[in-house]
Amino acid sequence: MARTAGHRELGTPLFLLNLKSYPTSLGKAAMEIASQLQAIGESLGVAVAVAPSSSLLYAMSQALSMPVLAQHVDPFPPGARTGFLIPEALVAAQVRGSLVNHSEHQVPSESVSAISRMLKEAGLTTVVCAGNLAQARALAGECQPPYLAIEPPELIGGNISVSVAKPEIVSGAVAAVREVAPHTKVLCGAGIRSGEDVRKALELGAEGILVSSAVAASKDPAGAIRELMGGFKR
Repeated sequence: MARTAGHRELGTPLFLLNLKSYPTSLGKAAMEIASQLQAIGESLGVAVAVAPSSSLLYAMSQALSMPVLAQHVDPFPPGARTGFLIPEALVAAQVRGSLVNHSEHQVPSESVSAISRMLKEAGLTTVVCAGNLAQARALAGECQPPYLAIEPPELIGGNISVSVAKPEIVSGAVAAVREVAPHTKVLCGAGIRSGEDVRKALELGAEGILVSSAVAASKDPAGAIRELMGGFKR
């Protein structure tokens, strides 16, 4: 299967939407949200990407022009791997890459390194997730990922964003990552719900956001997307 070794850029500043597995972000509903994200991103000139459930990876990669990522991938080669999602499956699904080590699907640090290496070898992009400054520094230095999302787990899904509640974590992560992995772009996650949250994250040095429930669980996904997009305006 043809591939080009090395990560592929997703664009910056980046709006990365993790659809997770909310009842409102599965199947047809997920496709509608993703289509809205792509259309609004194009109209406002903001780089966008989406991470749907694994059942939708191929369908979304074919239906959309924006980058599609997996929410998780396992560090195994092809073979008898029942129930696992391997890098080769992402290549076959024609997606752009994967989240790695999200707080809801954490893996050992050695697995983060192995997955990052396998994704890079397959020409896929890695978005490594870290829950604190120490982990952000360690994973950035070890994996040299193109993207690292800082998202304290206690704030994920909440109403207060990390950029507001703990701005020092965002600015500290940016500084720490730049020291050990100068080419890694830091994304701000956890509790991002408003354009002001986004604006603050960018002011603190982040190069984009990783957002989920504010859009995926919203009764008005398009309205939520537009609200968040407002924070990208300079």
